[in-house]
Amino acid sequence: MGPLADLKIVEFAAIGPVPMCGMLMADAGATVLRIDRTKDVELGTRRPPRFELLKRGRTSVALDAKSPEGRALILEIVRNADVLLEGFRPGVMERLGLGPEPCLEVNPRLVYARMTGWGQTGPLAHVAAHDINYVALTGALAAMGRKEGAPAVPLNLVGDFGGGALYLAFGVLAAVMEARGSGRGQVVDCAITDGVLSLMTMFFGARAAGMWNLARASNVIDSGAPFYDVYECADGGWVSIGAIETRFYDELVTRMGLNASTLPDRSDRQNWTELRQIFEQVFRQKSRDQWCEILEGTDSCFAPVLDMDEALVHPHLKARAAFESVDGVVQPVPAPRFSRTPTAVSSTVPRLTGREALRAWLGEERLVQFENENLLAPL
Repeated sequence: MGPLADLKIVEFAAIGPVPMCGMLMADAGATVLRIDRTKDVELGTRRPPRFELLKRGRTSVALDAKSPEGRALILEIVRNADVLLEGFRPGVMERLGLGPEPCLEVNPRLVYARMTGWGQTGPLAHVAAHDINYVALTGALAAMGRKEGAPAVPLNLVGDFGGGALYLAFGVLAAVMEARGSGRGQVVDCAITDGVLSLMTMFFGARAAGMWNLARASNVIDSGAPFYDVYECADGGWVSIGAIETRFYDELVTRMGLNASTLPDRSDRQNWTELRQIFEQVFRQKSRDQWCEILEGTDSCFAPVLDMDEALVHPHLKARAAFESVDGVVQPVPAPRFSRTPTAVSSTVPRLTGREALRAWLGEERLVQFENENLLAPL
């Protein structure tokens, strides 16, 4: 199932962007073998396996990469792979004897994809950090938040998943396409900071043109404009509006019971404070559900602000079958969607583990040979 059904990926256990990328690849049909550590180490918040949604769709085996036997077995697995995903600090895989050189030696067409926060080089390359730190360094964090407040700390959607996992997936697929033509693999150096900077390209261009203010909430799409923001309703719920274009703005204010011609001119930023106060007063007159009845489904650029539980039952997302229950856990379905090679959510618990997983990669004969040579610990 899925457009990547002929792709074989070895994923070294990690947190954040690497498992997210592995999930995307597995969702799209790739065969992904996750190599877990043999010792119980802290890899984020522990929870029962069926709730570890980023790990869905894999097979799994625990191997000691520090032992000669484990290293030999891993290199044998790599020999049969198209892609290797790793998320260690620079130099760790080299110290294990599993860096790009030995892996490409046994498999010259391998795409060796490296995921870090700072990148493989630079003065911060070996420094510990997390999503918030990477986003902070790029200028993205400073641009988010309210005018008089501190920068708004985003979920790790911006760094780990946006600048990390998605760019890792893009880099992997680009390198795989090239390798299938040239027969030669290569190393993909994916850094969260690089990815977030790439996401910020439009804003750096606007800043260079003198069209972006550094002060938070002073631009059109950073909550500065009253017609692109969230508003509290009579019941404490919130709604979002994004009526940038004139025709959408005119429809919004008309449905709000206002007349655009009598409102302060929104093209003059000096009027934004007054216009915001008018919007705040109007939205507080009705509940969120009432505003949904008035505005949802129109070209007012409107949507209610839903929490995760509410998103599960919204009519549009239900019509799109955007969620699926797997192993008793409701979760988002794979994205994007394909017409001819559809994707599907597989079990969140690894389908195969230990010896079964290795047999699928190495075959029974080669697996028995490793066991007879005492190169394979009991699994």
